[in-house]
Amino acid sequence: MIGADAAGMSAAHQILREAEKRQRHVHVAALEKMPFTSYSACGIPYWVAGDVDQVDSLVARTPERHRTMGVDLRTGLTAVKLDTGARTVTARTETGNYEDVQYDQLVIATGGRPVMPEWVGPGDGALHGGVAAVKDLNDGRQWIDHLTREFPNRNSIARPVNSSDSAACKGTVVVIGGSYIGLEMAEAAMRRGFAVTLLTRSTVMSSLDADMSVRISKGLNEAGVHVVEQATVDGIDIDDDGWVTAVRTRDGAVFPCELVVVAMGVRPSVDFAREAGLAIGRRGGLTPDSTGAIAPGIWAAGDCCESLHRISENLVYSPLGTHANKQGRIVGTNVMGGQARFGGVLGTSITRFVHENVHLEVSRTGLSTTESLSAGFDVVSKTTEGRTASGYMPEASPIAVKILADRGTRRLLGGQIVGGRSSAKRIDTIAAALWNEASVDDLAAVDLSYAPPFATVWEIVQLAARRLADSMQ
Repeated sequence: MIGADAAGMSAAHQILREAEKRQRHVHVAALEKMPFTSYSACGIPYWVAGDVDQVDSLVARTPERHRTMGVDLRTGLTAVKLDTGARTVTARTETGNYEDVQYDQLVIATGGRPVMPEWVGPGDGALHGGVAAVKDLNDGRQWIDHLTREFPNRNSIARPVNSSDSAACKGTVVVIGGSYIGLEMAEAAMRRGFAVTLLTRSTVMSSLDADMSVRISKGLNEAGVHVVEQATVDGIDIDDDGWVTAVRTRDGAVFPCELVVVAMGVRPSVDFAREAGLAIGRRGGLTPDSTGAIAPGIWAAGDCCESLHRISENLVYSPLGTHANKQGRIVGTNVMGGQARFGGVLGTSITRFVHENVHLEVSRTGLSTTESLSAGFDVVSKTTEGRTASGYMPEASPIAVKILADRGTRRLLGGQIVGGRSSAKRIDTIAAALWNEASVDDLAAVDLSYAPPFATVWEIVQLAARRLADSMQ
């Protein structure tokens, strides 16, 4: 195994389980460049915000635990070369030495790495002071250190936090990127007492349609986040100590700050695999088949891979832990002679932003309008506003649900939700319908639960589907 996080360790332990069932002996070795394994990267913003007390809470299985369960786990090794003919992986140690590891079957689970433009640091991987991504536990520790610092020479305060007096604000954090990590880190920074400016080159949560994205921007602004859309960052200013002092955009705007979160997405980490001649897709990831196989004796799973979208039937890059764990388990089964298949992805995802009186939840699944058109569908859609519970209940929160369908076949294509508390998880109802290729009429007729604290008598997702279906008559 190359990589010991979600996909790699799911595959490793599934191999051991399958070997035990088949009464076969197998030696599973795993190479991992980091000192930690099987951790929740998605939980890092909540650790930074203070919702999670200690880093150990984010670790599902330590390296020691994996070893006691039968995995020959070797940390501090970075795979740099793959020789498919000799069936060897060359790994670089932390001391700069190299060693070759022989394999019979190879699983590549190297994950993704954050997109980091050249201006983030002086070179050779070093970053300017106060600038960091949010990808691994080291990043999380660094952000906790940054956000608990005092900045006595603050000159960047854009908006006070929790007070009308700007002296109550520790300084300003610029978040570059308006997707999931961007929103979550904006919340974390505000919770730590910083003002936040969020810069995004398109719209906030651009995987949603523009009419849903604007609802998110509105909520962020109400919470005190300074949202700047259509902003392309092309550089930063640093002081004599190498610490960031401002972010500059292509149109000449300057945003003073003390800290910069780089949340511009991730890309597959596949350099050595590319050099070995393995198939790389348009999105930059490995392209295994539904079994996880990519070449004789070589398998791939997780964020280093592209996946088949179940609706568009195109390969997409969808780096989510849900997919990585499933793909790893499938690969582990098939390495031992099984016939498991990965059914593809819908891109179902969810996040939230919470600060003082603003509680904003966001989720989506399937195709957006732009993606539907690109895939050749005659897309129609409708957005329905409602409440998450009966209006007379204290739990009731506003919610907007957008449903997309194909005009000719009436097949569901996607769904998007923006709303208050207890709204976003409803996306799973739409995802289940999409997975089973349901029509908009099927979703409108499905038997959903009702009680006043949980839903209206016409559940909002069902109501949204019904209204779209009626408009298509």
